[in-house]
Amino acid sequence: MLDELGARHRWLETDGLPGQEEIRRLDGIWCVPGSPYRSMDGALAAIRLARELGITFLGTCGGFQHALIEYARNVAGIEDAEHAESSPSAEHLVIEPLTCSLVGSEGEIRPLPDTRLAEIYGPGSHRERYHCSYGLAPGFGYLLESGDLRACAVDEHQQVRAVELPGDAFWLATLFQPELSSPPARPHPVLAAFVAAARRPYTS
Repeated sequence: MLDELGARHRWLETDGLPGQEEIRRLDGIWCVPGSPYRSMDGALAAIRLARELGITFLGTCGGFQHALIEYARNVAGIEDAEHAESSPSAEHLVIEPLTCSLVGSEGEIRPLPDTRLAEIYGPGSHRERYHCSYGLAPGFGYLLESGDLRACAVDEHQQVRAVELPGDAFWLATLFQPELSSPPARPHPVLAAFVAAARRPYTS
């Protein structure tokens, strides 16, 4: 689907990431679904570099979940923040099973006012597709209220479905998967915005 947007891309294994200097030269990082990843530490390291260096970033499904864990560990100070899929008995499960699995589901999302996601979508609600069983644990909703990270979309039950970091750098993570609604002739607006942002120079 990135080919249709004219974007050159390559796959990076979580257990074989290049060095920081090589990652620094990337125009964008998309953390795609597929968790548990071969290396959770590798996925979190790439997400952290994108956040700290101002590299254009998109996380979808598992990428959304791990973006929240990275923020919890390295910004909010919850060093043992974990994912229930890979560490179900951990004390601080930032990501836990959803009350109702969203595997193979479609649902309404509502971009919140004055967010980058609202600019991408325009007004109104939208239908998006999912393939996930995990989301933000209710007890850690404060992560989106006490720092820069903020919710930018909710569902009809006010459950968080996307988060973003404000600023010039594009940093967006969605629990839904825009790639599942992106036919070749009509790329999903989130993917189009990600590629457009990666093409713009940014100085951190």
